[in-house]
Amino acid sequence: MTQTLNGKTVAVLATDGFEQVELTEPVKALRDAGATVHVVAPKDGRIQGWNHHDRGDKVDVDVVLDRADAAGYDALLLPGGVINPDALRLEPKAIEFVKSFVQSGRPIAAICHGPWTLIDAGGVRGKRMTSWPSLQTDLRNAGADWVDEQVVTDHGLVTSRKPDDIPAFCRKMIEEFAEGRHAGHRHAAE
Repeated sequence: MTQTLNGKTVAVLATDGFEQVELTEPVKALRDAGATVHVVAPKDGRIQGWNHHDRGDKVDVDVVLDRADAAGYDALLLPGGVINPDALRLEPKAIEFVKSFVQSGRPIAAICHGPWTLIDAGGVRGKRMTSWPSLQTDLRNAGADWVDEQVVTDHGLVTSRKPDDIPAFCRKMIEEFAEGRHAGHRHAAE
């Protein structure tokens, strides 16, 4: 793979309960494309992944959220899993971290249940996006135009539905992250 993301640093915001392949596969794709990737979490040490309903592997945390400077990252990845984004929505520092990307127009990629966190960060109003089907009402109620498609891109926001979509999600994520900040980015404050 070409090193299209050389010089880019990507934050992966996650906590216990992330869907394992929705973190590990995109992280591998980002690193293969030349990006520096940091797993950012509310706690130090390791966070617990899940394979659907079964415990998966633990992943090392690179930066604790309290010490993470959102301005130091070019892009943000939000993996899914039911537990992970729901827990992050209750972390004010996590919401502020995500909001920094939303307001600055830096690209964000969210898969499966990952867009839940974007709702609280004001990042879905007016956006065309997808997610795991059970989030469609939440996203529509927050002002998103929800569609059932493998991967959707809207001004630097890349969303996908499920682990089966990961190959298409990774391709689009790398493309958007390589483009960087989007001049036409629309956010909640507009």
